[in-house]
Amino acid sequence: MRTFAIGNAVAGGERLLVLSGPCVVESEAMCLTVAERMRDLCAARALPFVFKASYRKANRSSGASFAGLGMDEALAVLAKVKRELGVPVVTDVHEEGEVAAAAEVADVLQIPAFLCRQTGLLVTAARTGRAVNVKKGQFLAPADMRNAAEKITGAGNDRVLLTERGTTFGYGDLVVDMRGLVVMRELGWPVLYDATHSLQRPGGTTTGGDRRFAHPLMRAAVATGLDGLFFETHPDPEHALSDAATQLPLDRAAAFLDEACRVRDAVAEVTRG
Repeated sequence: MRTFAIGNAVAGGERLLVLSGPCVVESEAMCLTVAERMRDLCAARALPFVFKASYRKANRSSGASFAGLGMDEALAVLAKVKRELGVPVVTDVHEEGEVAAAAEVADVLQIPAFLCRQTGLLVTAARTGRAVNVKKGQFLAPADMRNAAEKITGAGNDRVLLTERGTTFGYGDLVVDMRGLVVMRELGWPVLYDATHSLQRPGGTTTGGDRRFAHPLMRAAVATGLDGLFFETHPDPEHALSDAATQLPLDRAAAFLDEACRVRDAVAEVTRG
């Protein structure tokens, strides 16, 4: 398994890597609040942490949905989080023309699931030298993520993360095939499980979901021996401007991390035995 640094965090190491934060930059104050809380929770558990928030949401169910504060303002917020709290940052990129500006701030550039086959976007992100986290498309077989990873490494960047976020199941639902986590890890790059987007129920004017499945699915995913967790968290999810149905309440993040650590420790004990 490849191991590499993301700022002061380590991907592919012995401890679960945590990528977490609100779905989108809603305000400076909220991002600083969530980032500080998650930083402290992860530090107390010796978990490497990268703060996540999107500066722009390009994939919206409705044209009326909130898409962000504006690229410059949102990237300035992420830069302040990084500077004041000393944490690395991950954010989504959707178009080749936005990659350079995002890379000036972000330590990890994230490729959204629907764009995981976009060669130009993958190569442009790779050439920045930033780590690249590719979400597996809801339509893609796990083994086919090799192609996405090889586009990045072919551009001279071997700092690749792969993330599972569910597979389309008929209309308006996702399922998580835990075999996929094992298959993707066999490709040799660190693998994360997206514990909140996997809960989505796409369709209609607003994407729905069911966060009650976050804990059991996370436990199952960690039990496969993966390398990290991605999850979105918000101080008041019901009033979040994006993904209100699936973001975890910030006050539940500690319990979520504790469960993940207990499962991880149990798997390690079984493996040693």
